[in-house]
Amino acid sequence: MSDTPENTAAEHVNAADEKPAAPAKIKAASKPTAAPKKPAAKKVAAKAVTAKPAAAKSAAAKPATKAKKSTIEVDGKTRYYEPAPEHIDVEEFRKVVMSRRSVRKFTKRPIPDAVVNDCIDMALLAPNSSGLQPWDFYLVRSNEKKKKLVKFCFSQLAAATAAELIVVVARTDRIADFAARMLREWPQDNIPTIVKRYYKLIPIHYASGPLNSFAFAKKAAFAVGGLLYPVPRGPFTESELKLWAAKSTALACENLMLAFRAHGFDTCAMEGFDDKRVSDMLKLKDGEFPIMVIGAGERAPDGVFHPQVRFDRKLFVHEV
Repeated sequence: MSDTPENTAAEHVNAADEKPAAPAKIKAASKPTAAPKKPAAKKVAAKAVTAKPAAAKSAAAKPATKAKKSTIEVDGKTRYYEPAPEHIDVEEFRKVVMSRRSVRKFTKRPIPDAVVNDCIDMALLAPNSSGLQPWDFYLVRSNEKKKKLVKFCFSQLAAATAAELIVVVARTDRIADFAARMLREWPQDNIPTIVKRYYKLIPIHYASGPLNSFAFAKKAAFAVGGLLYPVPRGPFTESELKLWAAKSTALACENLMLAFRAHGFDTCAMEGFDDKRVSDMLKLKDGEFPIMVIGAGERAPDGVFHPQVRFDRKLFVHEV
């Protein structure tokens, strides 16, 4: 998902990608503020969380802070140092991945708010292009809106029985704003010059212009340059920008679904919905578009309708 300028600045920009400086807002469809806590949450928490209990405070929920001054010498140069954690249990991770299914029917058991928020926070840690975090998550908590959303999802059982319905929205309307925010909230005291240049160029690089006029001009220019050397071929047009945002947002969706599974709950990602009606209900503006509705809850005994189907690995894996 990286563009050519980002590759040049990879050793600096990647740190921002893995540690988002400004997490996207988590929105409740009924109100712009966080959803009210359910009085019964404490009573069901012990039963609902079949895996590890949710952390009271997750990393993504904390405000951005300056990175600790941890460095290492590489080839005579001082580099930022962030060692990978040790002793990660791959078999437990495999269990989460392999047990994740598209569950079509849920029980009436609620999901504690602490679990929902922890899963959202893990979704916000997903990798994303240039660290621009082009997403929003709408927790549909209003009974009225939830009934409408079920109808907009064509009354699918996965929507009708879900304890939580989350509309995941990709955004192309705040690229310039978030590029500037990245420079304001860069997690180190000194911003490398190449990083400053990169984020100042982003609004120009991604601007499509009226009727894609800028986009087509850039496409023509890069096509000529591409005859001689590798060049970025986009995203330039509005449709390419939508694809750009959807790719990063889909990565966050996968994080979200795996997080619910790790907490002992299940999900169903639904693309079958009336996107115009969903957009109208959420009052989305130009540059904001829903890419999927995720239903979450406890798996009903008959919630998985059939065994998982995966075609032969040879169809998809290629060595070149």
